[in-house]
Amino acid sequence: MPPMRFLLKLYVNSLKKIELGSAISVRLTKITGKSKVNIHPKHFLNQDPWYTKKLSSSDIVLDLGSGIGQSAIKAARVAKKVIGVEKDKQLILIATKSASIEKAKNVSFKKGDLENKLKFKNNSFEKIIFLDVLEHLNSRDQILKEIHRVLKPKGLLFLGVPNSETSWKKLQRKAGTNSFSDPDHKIEFSEKQIKDLLQKHKFKIIEFSYGKVDTPFRGFYDIIGGFSISAYRKISNWRQQKANRQNIDASGFEIVAQK
Repeated sequence: MPPMRFLLKLYVNSLKKIELGSAISVRLTKITGKSKVNIHPKHFLNQDPWYTKKLSSSDIVLDLGSGIGQSAIKAARVAKKVIGVEKDKQLILIATKSASIEKAKNVSFKKGDLENKLKFKNNSFEKIIFLDVLEHLNSRDQILKEIHRVLKPKGLLFLGVPNSETSWKKLQRKAGTNSFSDPDHKIEFSEKQIKDLLQKHKFKIIEFSYGKVDTPFRGFYDIIGGFSISAYRKISNWRQQKANRQNIDASGFEIVAQK
């Protein structure tokens, strides 16, 4: 390996170790008394995230890959009913506990593997939340077909996926290292790729926006969030403003698509 390539790889791998801070921050929020369960500090930033603005009190909502339930719980404050589907039993237990703490009686969580077909009837849901999950799946075409099937006519899909074309990710690939933001990712998307994929599955994009700017220091910022939400909010606002100016470096895409 040429010396410059070796030094670049060493530099990039050193920066990638900072990303471990994200996992540490999840524990810090409980240790510092911010939460009764382990939760990422990002969930404290906005109690009315972007997708809730499209919900109504009559909506039956499905949250696919619901994890620890934070998206479902926030949606339940607006919607009539929310059902979360999650593969991991431990995450379902945490989500159920969180819903109980929040007194969210109109949300429930079910075990399900998104690599398989959904166990819901056609046209069952007005809205579907699908955030940071598609990139973890092998059966991506199948799940998008299933989402289209269980959505009601004119129903909305709220989709969040990672951006593969940020400066930081390109630098990682130049150094010969894996650029995925999570080792479990099967794919990450350029803006064109995700738009083409949605069009292929007969979804019309009605809103397309950008997440916070991608940075190798994300893990460090997350640790700050484990100690101080106010400081973390200022950093997050700065990252969002920067992404709004430099869309190509947004960490991901936030999409509202209609059946």
